[in-house]
Amino acid sequence: MYHLRAVLLATSLAVLAQGATTYKVTARYPVPGDGGFDYITLDAAAHRIYASHQTQVDVVDAQSGKLVGTIPDTPGVHGAAVATPFKHGFTSNGGENKVTMFDSETLKVIKKIDVGKGPDGIYYEPASKRIFTNNHGTHDVTAIDAASGDVVGTVKVDGDGEQAIIAKNGNIYVNSEEANEVVVFDPKTLQVVKRFPFTLAKTPTGLAYDAKNNRLFVACRTEPMVIVMDATSGKTITSFPIAAGADWAEYDADAGLVFVSTSSGNLSIFHQKTPDVYEDAGAVMVQPGSRTMAFDHQTKKIYFPSVEYEMRPNADPAKQPRRVIKPGTFNVLVLSK
Repeated sequence: MYHLRAVLLATSLAVLAQGATTYKVTARYPVPGDGGFDYITLDAAAHRIYASHQTQVDVVDAQSGKLVGTIPDTPGVHGAAVATPFKHGFTSNGGENKVTMFDSETLKVIKKIDVGKGPDGIYYEPASKRIFTNNHGTHDVTAIDAASGDVVGTVKVDGDGEQAIIAKNGNIYVNSEEANEVVVFDPKTLQVVKRFPFTLAKTPTGLAYDAKNNRLFVACRTEPMVIVMDATSGKTITSFPIAAGADWAEYDADAGLVFVSTSSGNLSIFHQKTPDVYEDAGAVMVQPGSRTMAFDHQTKKIYFPSVEYEMRPNADPAKQPRRVIKPGTFNVLVLSK
């Protein structure tokens, strides 16, 4: 009986790992307009996708792909965050060092908020009822009251924050891109409580979290790899290689899968056999340049912003041709099994 159970368990794990590679592009949601993009945010409760689009944020219905509306005048926008209890949304406008606060139901702009220089990543922490922006110009994090839109303080992370997660202990963990460390701060006191430096790789961008097993997944661009870290001690547990250009990471607790999206358009997928052991579950080629993603923990769908590129001659014949975005090719790609 024991032998039979072992065989069944091994078989089920193998099927699970193979199942990860069955992800494929199942839909394309065209979005009008040209220009660059960065983060994509899913509001699962409202079934809405917020796609940054250089000077605006396009809001798309996650189920139908129809354009719901647009949040205008967001120069150099990186991302968006939604504070559902207050029906407020926020965008990080890196080109003007401001955050746009808007009504998340009507998409009407409420006001603009001055924050640190170069706001990039943006996220909502429900316990403190605050929005946080990772500011690359001032190497800090601005805290905003989600109800009023007032700035309530600054976290001195002394680094350029990238992706952040909220841990079960109530603290926020954020990757510091140039400092090569994970910074842990209290969202209520705004004090840094821990720093987890590492040397295996550099330029951490993506950060995912396994709450059950207390594991962090730190995706790095330089020496491309994921570092698996104990979320309490900061101890490195293991690491594994990924495709070049890591940008975002997600963790599916139900399937035990770690996802890393990269600028090469490769979605790297790994299966968690145990909290300390991981295996390659196959990669999916999405589309070159599709470097960020949003994961729906309920439907298991993955959303990617995407454009097509073309080469154009440089004005200076002595220089290499330029890669530019092909007009009319901005899409939100939907991956599912």
